[in-house]
Amino acid sequence: MTLKQWIKSPKGYVAIAITVYLLIGSIAGHDIAGIMNGLVAVGIAVAVDLLLGLIRQRKRMLPDGALITGLLIALVLGTTTSWYVIAATSAIAVVSKHLLVYKKKPIFNPAAFGLLLSLLIFESGQSWWGAFGDLPAWMMVFLFIGGYVVTDRVNKYPQVFSFFGTFFVLLLFTGYFHLGDASDALRPPFVNAALFFGFFMLTDLPTTPAKVKDQIIFGILAALVGVAVYDLFGGLMYLFIGLLLANLYHVFKSRLASKPVNRSVSTMQPASKRG
Repeated sequence: MTLKQWIKSPKGYVAIAITVYLLIGSIAGHDIAGIMNGLVAVGIAVAVDLLLGLIRQRKRMLPDGALITGLLIALVLGTTTSWYVIAATSAIAVVSKHLLVYKKKPIFNPAAFGLLLSLLIFESGQSWWGAFGDLPAWMMVFLFIGGYVVTDRVNKYPQVFSFFGTFFVLLLFTGYFHLGDASDALRPPFVNAALFFGFFMLTDLPTTPAKVKDQIIFGILAALVGVAVYDLFGGLMYLFIGLLLANLYHVFKSRLASKPVNRSVSTMQPASKRG
């Protein structure tokens, strides 16, 4: 694959969009630490991916998936996060991509898996600064522009719309009936995080379905679980848990669809010949 072909590929679109977000967030926030974190996250992710690819004797060695995983992790973790936490999170994410597989495809979204474990193990701060949560509200327009381009390129409109529709309607419903603290989830930086998540993590091609019906179910399930976890426990991990459970559903459904159907075959005895 040439560089021009890669740029026009779905992964190329995603990588370019979130790289632009990293630069915009760093410049607008006057904080170069985001760029440094990006270099650490991408460097470790690519190195681990190449190493595991060599061990597994993988023919295709272009680490574009690891590049995107590292960028996503850098954009979610706070800019004050220690470098070793960023490195460990990136390594965990890429290792999960190689070890937790079904039919040679990762079961879980690597970035979501690494970030969830980072929360549980390191109690890492996740500011979603790459979604411009701490910047003026009008900058969300960049999320919509980049999100539209990526969603169109990966053909995930049913999945994205079903997720956003279910997610925000449920939050409005729970807020109206005072179930949990939905008001926080509907204002920055939480709403920025949800938009960034829906456009750039929920649309991961290897870990999500292709058929329209399955995409709709996937998006609804991720939203239902995410809102339920948020209402019950709060915190920062509700989006990741929703996505990872939807990933499991996708694999479970794929396994059911791949099982052979047992059909009873009636055997007919040949008619006896008359002499």
